[in-house]
Amino acid sequence: MSDLTKDDRPIYRNLHVSQIVGYRLPAAGLISILHRISGAGLFLFLPFLLYLFHQSLTSELSYAIFQSLLHAWYVKIILVGLSWAYLHHFCAGIRHLFMDAHMGLSKERGRQSAIAVFAVSLPLAVLVALKLFGAF
Repeated sequence: MSDLTKDDRPIYRNLHVSQIVGYRLPAAGLISILHRISGAGLFLFLPFLLYLFHQSLTSELSYAIFQSLLHAWYVKIILVGLSWAYLHHFCAGIRHLFMDAHMGLSKERGRQSAIAVFAVSLPLAVLVALKLFGAF
């Protein structure tokens, strides 16, 4: 009777930091975590962005001030980060909608759709960055 209840899985009581950091997530897991991070970032920045939008609409002077602020490199970096968060969250959200419709639920299709999210969102974010920094 004791043989049936015995579990042969290893028990990890003292995990080292290198074991946690060195763990390599599959593409679908990485997309899922980045989807949550980008959503949280967009949620946290939303009041700030709405305030800036409101201030830019109040007068021509405040709009000119915000327009001149966009020439600073650190503001452009923040905008590139927010643009990436939006584009990634949008693409990963479409992936999740397809999964909610029971399309692409297998392990291989999940990996392919996760790679597709990277293949779409990263080049779009690079295009936004190039446009912000004046490449075209």
